[in-house]
Amino acid sequence: MVQLKGFLAWPGAPLAVASAALFGASTPLAKTLLGEGVSPWLLAALLYLGSGLGLASLHYGRKVVGAPSQEAPLARADWGWMALVVLAGGVAGPVLLMLGLATTSAASAALLLNLEGLATMAIAWMVFRENVDRRLLLGAAAILAGALLLSWQEGAGLGGFGAGSVFIAAACLAWGVDNNLTRRISASDPVQIAMVKGLVAGAVNLAVALSAGARPPDAGLLAAAGLVGFLGYGVSLVLFVLALRFLGTARTGAYFSAAPFIGALLALLLFAEPVTWRLAAAAVLMGVGLYLHLVERHEHGHEHSPLEHEHPHRHDAHHQHAHGPGDPSGEPHTHSHRHARLRHAHPHYPDLHHRHDH
Repeated sequence: MVQLKGFLAWPGAPLAVASAALFGASTPLAKTLLGEGVSPWLLAALLYLGSGLGLASLHYGRKVVGAPSQEAPLARADWGWMALVVLAGGVAGPVLLMLGLATTSAASAALLLNLEGLATMAIAWMVFRENVDRRLLLGAAAILAGALLLSWQEGAGLGGFGAGSVFIAAACLAWGVDNNLTRRISASDPVQIAMVKGLVAGAVNLAVALSAGARPPDAGLLAAAGLVGFLGYGVSLVLFVLALRFLGTARTGAYFSAAPFIGALLALLLFAEPVTWRLAAAAVLMGVGLYLHLVERHEHGHEHSPLEHEHPHRHDAHHQHAHGPGDPSGEPHTHSHRHARLRHAHPHYPDLHHRHDH
């Protein structure tokens, strides 16, 4: 695990926060595009396609110019997980959200969408048995409380528990499943993962939008939507996958819950919205939550089971293996390697090499 002056969360925490910043910024920027008359469903398609096409240009462009990637491509065993990721997060999530928005107010929808972070952590904790201690729970609760506070609007209420609310909650559950399944393939090339998801999800949503009568916007709006999608969905997802390698799903999801706060800050600049007591309180709550996560220290004797996989690595304490004649030189490098059984104790997160039971 890479550390910076004893900072256990390096580089996972900065990657997760940067991912949240890009995704959070995409929300007010998308709002400006909706104001130009683009239908919500078509905009979702354009954002995903912008992500997929932008990352495809990077993925295949580096091959054209002969720039080798240090990342391991998706292996044959990864494609089943990749299909589930696309189905849950790229198809089911957006479709369920649109069904929910049809009968739910915008204020209620914004409030309910914060369930994604809670769903991500709950699935990681209860289904995948990822270690979650009391400090992490308190930090996540503080971040989630800040997000809920930001989403609240006076007199909006919850809109009841009708079909719309159920659909939106189901969308959050689908994205929580997506985040946890993505962890299973996070050792592979994050650009390839995000590219496939963007292209497939964009194509599906585009087909639905056009069949519903949506008309493509002019070239300027198409380019703007593509750029927002590339940064806010594509690059953000790449950073999210990288953070998963170092932090695990629960912690990455908790950091990512800061996205609404970051989006609200940008909205202050774009729409000249006032600084409210809710924004200030949310900043305090999220600051407390991030602090609790950053100072977390998890250390105990643990055993690494024998494992063979492929990902970028250096020859640290967890990578003491011999090289064959065809393996790359220099560090970091990528090749298939085997981990022998190892038992030791040191501070760690549930990263690629510490997904053990407690």
